[in-house]
Amino acid sequence: MFRDTEAFSGFSVDDIPAARAFYERTLGLAVAEEHGMLRLRLGGGATVLVYPKADHTPASFTILNFPVDDIEAAVAELSRRGVEFERYPGLETDEKGIFRGGGPLIAWFTDPAGNVLSVLQEP
Repeated sequence: MFRDTEAFSGFSVDDIPAARAFYERTLGLAVAEEHGMLRLRLGGGATVLVYPKADHTPASFTILNFPVDDIEAAVAELSRRGVEFERYPGLETDEKGIFRGGGPLIAWFTDPAGNVLSVLQEP
């Protein structure tokens, strides 16, 4: 029934202008705004809807992952742009915030609304 639809995902934020600045300027994504909501255009043509929610609670899981070829370079550039990387109990990261404990190399960070995002590099 839905196999051929162009489905998309979405998540909430508490401040649309702050979200737009972050996703557009900090992350460098193409962002369109319509009806007070944002559409993030991802590689490959996928889109994600970002909508305002007054009583927004940040997701307690990673909502968006950005695969990269060079996590060291991605983390360095994001750090230069003011992004701070998260550290979680039981997941030991290096001094840059990169988890190297098996599987893909991954570094988590949050958007201005506190939603968790990541950059990751497959081994």
